Parts: sequence; structure tokens; C-alpha cells
Amino acid sequence: MLQVCLNGARGPREHHHLPVQPPDLAKAAADSVAAGAEDIHLHPKTPDGTDSLDPATVAAAVNAVRAAAPGTPVGITTGTWTAPDTEARLTAIGSWTVLPDHASVNWHEQGAAEIALALMERGIGVETGIHSGTNAEDDFAQWPQRGRVLRVLAGVTDPTPNGAANTATTLLERIGPGNLPILLHGRGAGAWSVLALAKRRGLHTRIGFEDTFTLPDGDIASDNAALVTEAVRAPPNT
Repeated sequence: MLQVCLNGARGPREHHHLPVQPPDLAKAAADSVAAGAEDIHLHPKTPDGTDSLDPATVAAAVNAVRAAAPGTPVGITTGTWTAPDTEARLTAIGSWTVLPDHASVNWHEQGAAEIALALMERGIGVETGIHSGTNAEDDFAQWPQRGRVLRVLAGVTDPTPNGAANTATTLLERIGPGNLPILLHGRGAGAWSVLALAKRRGLHTRIGFEDTFTLPDGDIASDNAALVTEAVRAPPNT
């Protein structure tokens, strides 16, 4: 499965085609699905580009993307930066009027287990974010409800091509074998080497402006769909 991550915790000044508002997210999602993306991850944002879990902001983003890419699962972030504290995030999740299909929960962040349970109670799939260098995999392995999550989102934070591939291998070893699907992804210049590793291992993976602005040749991508196009045709030994 190839997921497109449309924007991430980025601002509109970072790329002229970074989708922020619902119409832009809708177009980016439709173009990316047409290019081969099978799942969508996005950060709902206020007009100034700030990530938000506000019910109206979430509803507008999810509704717009679903209308533009019907039948494609849509997920959002629940990162700590989206609200002042854990309680505020829990309150926001409880007040959503439009529910995403899934949401990512970074397991190294405060309140991760509480956030995950709140999502599950509302019937929302959980992507458990395990980032390299955080040891979050150890805490997640001890969580009694771990078998209920949708998948593990294994994120490699090393942005260098060679280093990222090595870090990804180590991260997968630390996560270990299990019954949960794994989505492996990188960032920056390391995104493509990690994507290639995911293909070789037969794992889910993702690409998009959250992870990188650059194509495999180093050129800046025009939009998310351009990244997806390259990800679909990239051989696993890239």
C-alpha cells in the first residue's frame, strides 16, 4: 500500500503547492490517487497553516478530500503540537462531527495510549507512530491493546540517504516480527532510500510533502502527485 502524506506540520511558505485549505487538499488528494496513492494522510490546518484538531477544521478537510477521492481511506495527525495538552486533544477527538478513517499517534509523545484508546472508542483506526531514536517500540510492545491498532507507522528521522536506510533496518529489527502491518517511511533526502527498502521488504510505505519536497534526482517536486508518480515506478533497488 502506498500512502500519500499531503502536507505535514509545514507552512505554506515552504512550498508554493503545499495544500493547506480544503480545496487545495482535495485537489492534491485527487491528483495523488490518480497517480497511484491508495491511502491519504493529512494535517487539518487553520487558514494560516497551523495544524488543528478543531472539529470544524477536521470536518472541512476530511469532507473535501473524501469528495475528491471517494473510497480512499483518509487519515489525520493527532500530534502534540495540534493542541495545548493531552486533555485538549482528547476533548477535540470526542467532539469531532466527521470522523477520519484513521489517525496517527506518535507513541513517544505524552498521552499516546490515552489518545489511541479515545480514537478506538470512536471507531477510528490507529496508526502507531514509532520513530527511530525514541525507544517508543519498547513502550508500545508492553501496551495491552497493541493488537487493536491498524498498523505501525515506522518513521525514520535520519534525513541522509545512506544513514536512513541503515537506521530503517535497525528500527525494523527493534520493532521485530509481529501480526501488525508496518508502514515504513523516511524524510528529507532519506525518504527515497527508505521507500526502496520498504518495497524490498514488501511493507507499506508513503511519500508526499510531509516527508520530502525532492524527487529521487534531487529536483524539487511540483506537487504531491509528482512524488507519488515517482514512488510508484521507483524500483526497489533505488
